[in-house]
Order: sequence, then C-alpha cells, then structure tokens
Amino acid sequence: MFEALKPLPQDPILQLMQTFRDDPRPDKIDLGIGVYKDDAGSTPIMAAVHEAERRLLAGETTKSYVGPAGAAGFNEAVARLILGEQSDIIRDGRCSVVQTPGGCGALRMAAEFLRLCQDQVTVWVSTPTWANHLPLLGGAGLAIREYPYLNRESLQVDFEAMLESLEGANAGDVVLLHGCCHNPSGADLTFEQWQDVTRLIQRKGLLPFVDMAYQGLGEGLEEDAAGLRHLASEVPEMLVASSCSKNFGLYRERTGALMLVSANEAINRAAASQLLSVIRSHYSMPPAHGAAIVETILGNDGLRELWQEELNGMCERILHLRHAFAEALAPAGDFSFIARQRGMFSFLGISPKQVHQLREEHGIYMLDSSRVNVAGLNDRTLPKVAEAIHGVL
Repeated sequence: MFEALKPLPQDPILQLMQTFRDDPRPDKIDLGIGVYKDDAGSTPIMAAVHEAERRLLAGETTKSYVGPAGAAGFNEAVARLILGEQSDIIRDGRCSVVQTPGGCGALRMAAEFLRLCQDQVTVWVSTPTWANHLPLLGGAGLAIREYPYLNRESLQVDFEAMLESLEGANAGDVVLLHGCCHNPSGADLTFEQWQDVTRLIQRKGLLPFVDMAYQGLGEGLEEDAAGLRHLASEVPEMLVASSCSKNFGLYRERTGALMLVSANEAINRAAASQLLSVIRSHYSMPPAHGAAIVETILGNDGLRELWQEELNGMCERILHLRHAFAEALAPAGDFSFIARQRGMFSFLGISPKQVHQLREEHGIYMLDSSRVNVAGLNDRTLPKVAEAIHGVL
C-alpha cells in the first residue's frame, strides 16, 4: 500500500531552517524562523516559567489525564486574559474554553466543530495569512475564500478592499481575523477599523473567528486585545483560537486554547458538549505540562507580575528594533512602515532574487516572500543586515 505514495516537497519554512543549520558561516543571521529571540540570539525560557516549573516539580503528585477539556484553572485564566477580568461574557456564562495542543490544535478543532454546525462552511481568510491556516481549516473540509488585506505597494492594510470583498460574504460565513501582530505582515487593524469590521459582521450575519497568537507582543496585553473585546461585546457568537507559544515562550510545550462565545448560557453548554465530543474523537486529551505552567503563573500574583514584566520587556524590545531597523534602512528607501507595524513580522518588499542574494552573499536568511522576523535582529546584527539590504537594492 505505501509504495504508491510519492514524496512531498518540504515545507518552505522547515527547509529554510535546515539550510540555515547546514550553513557553516559563524556570522549567519536567521530572520526567517518565527520565534522570539533575545539580544544574544537565543530563545530563552522566561524566569516566571522557570519558577513555575520548579514549583510544579516540587508539588506534582500525579500524571493522570486531565480530561478532554484540559485543566479548568488554565481555561478560566485564558478566558480572563483574552476577554478581561471584568468580562460580562464570562460572568453571564456565554463562553467556554478548552485547552488544545497549541494554537494549531485550536484552529483545527474549531474547523471540525464548524462542520457540525452546518454542512457547507465557508471561511474567509486574509491575503496574505499564516500559511498553516489553509491546511488546518481546508483540511477539515471548510471552503476557503480570500479577502484582500495587505497592499503590496504600500505594505499597509488595504481596508477599503477588505470591506468591499467581505460584502460578498453570505450569512453564516466565517471570517478569520488576526487579533494582533498580523502574521506574516505585521500590519494590524486600528481600533476604528475593528469597529467598522464589527458593524459589517453584524449587518451581514457573519461568524467572526479570531486567531490570537501574539497577545502582549504588539503594544501590550490590554491594548492587543482591545479590538477583539469590542467585537466580542457586539456579536452573539464567535470563536477565538489562542496560543501560549509566544507570550509565554512555550513553543515546544504545545499549549493553546479554543474559546466559544454563544448567545446565552444554554446554547454555550450545548455547543461546548459538541466540541468536547470532537476533541475526544481526535486526540482525546491535551498535554498537561504547558497549561499547568500558565495556570501557575496567572494564578500567583508574584509570578504574574514577573511574567508581565518580562513580556513587556519583549514587546518594548521589538518596538525598539522596528524603529531602529526602519531608520537604518532609510537611505535605501521608505521603510517607515516597519516602525508602524506591530509584532514579530514584516515584509521588506524585496524580490526573491534579492532574498537569495542576501542569503548567498551575506548569510542573511529570510523567506522568499521577504518576510522577516524583526525579533531575530539585535543591535549588533542590525547594522550588518541594513548594509546588506542597501547593497542588494
């Protein structure tokens, strides 16, 4: 049976990772892989995470299953992190949260859940969007439609084109929105634009689905959730996929969550029971360790304060690098959009040929689309990168 299978080409990001590892040059620079890096070029374990793990190891008494929904304390903490401590939605029992294997697990379980709601489901995704959105959602049988999002000339949100396209959506269609730090462009909606999108969703009877993978790495925990919270306050139903990979640095722990918001508590209980049945038929139970770390941090005032200080430092460092990078590139053209964007990623707007030239001649790695991980820079490597980009331009 297996002999009929043909090898598939490697994922471009994974292939880039391998090519970077195989490069013997000691001064090579990785701006392609989407993980946060500190000034030393490493992806550190946060001090709050270290301390939470120490406490867990000292006090953990069992490795038994946590159940399909995951840890209740983690789920409640994530709900409050996303919707706010005083959320009426939480108070009224209109939301349920389940722990998932990373943000990917949340996205896929949402897609499988939507298939239970109606036979034919269309989900609208931004152009561009995170590459894995398409296989995660389309692989569950959802029909994919695209709405224009980034103007390739200005590298800013083409909001008029976005709204015009979404006017073609039908009642019951799903609209996937990036909560903050749009991946891969870094171009976020303003709060006023979130309000306009909310009105369109209400008027056309669409279901919003927000991917919140980077809360706290744009402008701050509260600021990054403002648009999502406004949307949630105005619509009867929505889905939210969230990840703890970036803001807790728990990449390999695969810690995520899926939130359902419903019109009332009774509907939410029924919807949550269906979601748990989907989870049971796929992976049965989520991994526990990462969620236990998050629950420990968010449930302890001292650890939470330490975590927020570290997260704020990461956010401020990315903002600093954005402004410094835009300034360093100014002699080569107008790159001011980099300073205006948020999160880890931006497109440089250079050609694949120029990307390859940077890789071959300077050991600077980025995706062929020219998407760079700004957090992969530091004050020592930034001048070299800017000088190399000047050269290829």
